[in-house]
Amino acid sequence: MGIASAALIAAAPPVVAQQAATTIQQDFDAAAALADKGDDAGALAAWQTLEKRMSTRNHRSVAIVRVRTGAALYRLNRMDEAVVAVRAGLADLPVSDPTLAAYRYEAYSQLARIAESGLDYASAAENYRMAESIGGLAPADRLAALRGLITSETFVDPESAKADLARADAILAATKTDAKSKALFATLRSELMLNLGKYSEARLAAGDAVKFLGGLTSKTDLNDVTARSDYSIAALLEGRTEDARRYMAMTGAGRLPDGIFATGVQMKPPGCSESGLSPNDAAVIEFSIGDDGTVISSVPVYAAGGGAAGLAFARAARSWSWTSEQVKKIPPFFRYRVRIEMRCSTAFARPSIGDYMGSRLDAWLIGKGVSLQPTTAESDAVALPKQRARLAAAEAAQGKAALAIVPLLYAIMNNSVVGREETNLLARRALAIADANGVTPIARVTLSRFIWSSDQADRWRPGVFLRSVEPLLGEPRFNDPEARAAIRLTLVDALGRKDEKKTRQLLREVGEESALAPNDPLRVGALIRLASLEEANGNAEAAHSAFEKSGLSARQCALVDSAPKQIHFGGSEGDFPKEALSWGFEGWVLTQFDVTADGLVRNERPIMAYPPFVFSKAGARVIGRSRFEKTYRPDGGLGCGSNTMRTGFRIAT
Repeated sequence: MGIASAALIAAAPPVVAQQAATTIQQDFDAAAALADKGDDAGALAAWQTLEKRMSTRNHRSVAIVRVRTGAALYRLNRMDEAVVAVRAGLADLPVSDPTLAAYRYEAYSQLARIAESGLDYASAAENYRMAESIGGLAPADRLAALRGLITSETFVDPESAKADLARADAILAATKTDAKSKALFATLRSELMLNLGKYSEARLAAGDAVKFLGGLTSKTDLNDVTARSDYSIAALLEGRTEDARRYMAMTGAGRLPDGIFATGVQMKPPGCSESGLSPNDAAVIEFSIGDDGTVISSVPVYAAGGGAAGLAFARAARSWSWTSEQVKKIPPFFRYRVRIEMRCSTAFARPSIGDYMGSRLDAWLIGKGVSLQPTTAESDAVALPKQRARLAAAEAAQGKAALAIVPLLYAIMNNSVVGREETNLLARRALAIADANGVTPIARVTLSRFIWSSDQADRWRPGVFLRSVEPLLGEPRFNDPEARAAIRLTLVDALGRKDEKKTRQLLREVGEESALAPNDPLRVGALIRLASLEEANGNAEAAHSAFEKSGLSARQCALVDSAPKQIHFGGSEGDFPKEALSWGFEGWVLTQFDVTADGLVRNERPIMAYPPFVFSKAGARVIGRSRFEKTYRPDGGLGCGSNTMRTGFRIAT
């Protein structure tokens, strides 16, 4: 704001000046200096110490310090505490005192940035509007507030965004402004027009932004990437493919130095039932990946289903994760402002064999009086440090052999960012503790599966896995029908269709296990798989018999079922979009589809694609022509739908 710090707390009496080595003013200046050099933890400690020194009677000075405390908390990602501090300060900065206008602007701007970073665009717009309405602001400060206001309103109130953009244009016209600021507001106009469906206007505005930033040169920073990407998206939606090619080629999207941009180990679109999303909603979101594999920011760029849909898609991206190995392979520049085309998933949750056994472990632990770990929407990369901290605290409090740490170990074992060797060590620890506490056979299988799958680097090979695990069926510790069924289905999962004779034998053994209840989910799942296997081999009578034994109606899905296997890939060299090939672009598409009982694909639709709008149609077309193994259903209808498959588009070298 350009106001000297000496004026900020000039009215504060030196309450403890006689005892202190420094004055309050000196401490304020020191805290401000720490904040200016980016030492946020040091600044926070200094602001908090300073507040304790000050007289509570001096509301104005305390309020200013609280606002600055909130700023430090925000930069440390302690958002809830930041809001409390800023709100407390704002309460003692009355509108009636014009000398406090600068601090009220700072407070409202801080609240707006917190809301914007949390994708609460409605609150962000409200606070940016309060900041912008304060009288006596310098043009630069008013433009800063309008930037946030227009960004937020584009997705919550686009008509108001148009009016606010006009006010920003008036300020820009009347003020000497640098080219980067002009480019920023041209970019805001482009994205607003995109979301209003005015693609030609969006393209022209993005073109202005590119010009302000120096044009289509080989010098590229993240601002250039944003402006050029906006242009290419608008041009593609407008049908101007050659224009789109020229601008997208200069973003780096689809042209990584070493391979295609990798999908994360956790990278799923939101379900269509979430946040009121419709299968017809589509969006382009922008996100950045941190060094630890977490998504450090995500924002909507364009939403065909309205602003709320765009925000829902951006929120979903915050739970994505990449492993450290994947991160190392992506050049840092290409990890920032990545853009993905998204649609929601029509799939419903279908528990796997692992999910089922996890529930059996939970039941045993609860019976032992152990508290389970709550599930969260965090990405695995974000959750892992917290999981490790909880484990360390529990070990310190209860000992490393306490049963209470088993669910903590299990949570880390299930984390997709944790490597094979560590998973194996954790699983062995958890199993040893469980054994010492009289673990049930099925719960023992649940923990043992992690050891079996992580013992050796080549355990993924079906033959190796079978030779190692099948002998365990005769062990006394697994002498239980449910445990034996779980082991057999685990072996079936590992074998797939590579050894149909063995797979058929294992499935029959589960289906014929007399000690299992007729509606036991493991038995039902085995019979459904057996029916599909027999149908694929032309054994209609055997398929019908197995299906009847399952007790399911023709349109039900088994609780523990398997996805259909692809037998014909529908792609060919001609499916690579000619424009993308001429541009030198590579990418991928994740397609969702249903498979009929006779193996035909229906209802195929792209749900994620990189780069946006380049390979979406081609990816869906490839899957639509693919064929899958037949799945037995007496009426010939669909089995369980909403399968997904990723199709990569690579240029041969």
